[in-house]
Amino acid sequence: MAIQWFPGHMAAAKKKAAEQMADVDVVIEVVDARLPEASCNPLVEELRKFRGRPCLKILNKVDLADPDATAAWVTHYERDPDVTAYAMTTKKPADVARVIDKVRALAPHRGQPTKPLRMMIMGIPNVGKSTLMNALLKRRVAKVGDEPAVTKQQQKIYLDLNTVLIDTPGLLWPKIAMPSDGLMLAASHAIGANALIEEEVAVFLAEELLRRYPALLKARYGLKVEALDGIGVVEGVAMRRGYRVRGGEPDFEKASHMLLQDYRSGVLGRISLETPQTREAALAIHIEAERVKAEKAAIKAAEKEAERMKGKRGT
Repeated sequence: MAIQWFPGHMAAAKKKAAEQMADVDVVIEVVDARLPEASCNPLVEELRKFRGRPCLKILNKVDLADPDATAAWVTHYERDPDVTAYAMTTKKPADVARVIDKVRALAPHRGQPTKPLRMMIMGIPNVGKSTLMNALLKRRVAKVGDEPAVTKQQQKIYLDLNTVLIDTPGLLWPKIAMPSDGLMLAASHAIGANALIEEEVAVFLAEELLRRYPALLKARYGLKVEALDGIGVVEGVAMRRGYRVRGGEPDFEKASHMLLQDYRSGVLGRISLETPQTREAALAIHIEAERVKAEKAAIKAAEKEAERMKGKRGT
């Protein structure tokens, strides 16, 4: 299943963000610590690099992510001299309090009444941008909800006389190239429900958990996971929880929803769906698949052209 989700307001938001980038000193990109690269919007990278803007990359929801994977991602991102990576959770005021100092370190020439520090918060839907903004301001100015695309318009707010904060709507990109990225985003609730089939996303998540965190599945649901596949995990959850439809068959839909909710809320444990190593491997597979696809398309086009020329000579 290829998941794509690009509501109309996102196209307008992209245009507005591109215009505002010229007047921004630092980009704060918020990503999901459980899937940092899958939740990185390539449009953000494109816009900030075009303007040469440094980035504070916040790996948010770190309390839900695997600590070892998060440490590897921080090291990975800080290989870029223009990026400071910061793993945090908006649930901890002490974590939030360090954000502005980290931004100021990226633009030490700004931060005066005549030259206020101008920051733009960017990222995909439902990674915690609005929650972070409210925490920084210590008051509610941005709408927050456990649904993607809550923020629809850009907001510009003075944190103090020396600091300006610009919030942007959650931005996805028009085409998610790797199907696994779409599934990870869907599992983590960054994509609207109308763009996905929850049961398929739950099976994907179950397969990832079998590979990476089988012990967590055992502990939460009491499953004997050794002989199970993704479908078997979801069916096992249904039977263990007593989710059945008429006739006694497992209620796959209800069990799928529960598995996803347990992952999203952290009830299952601290889980990361990708590491720098698995990302590199997945990208290599994707590139090879695209190469083979392009090669087959070229062969098919050549064969079609040969048939056309053959028919032309015969007339």
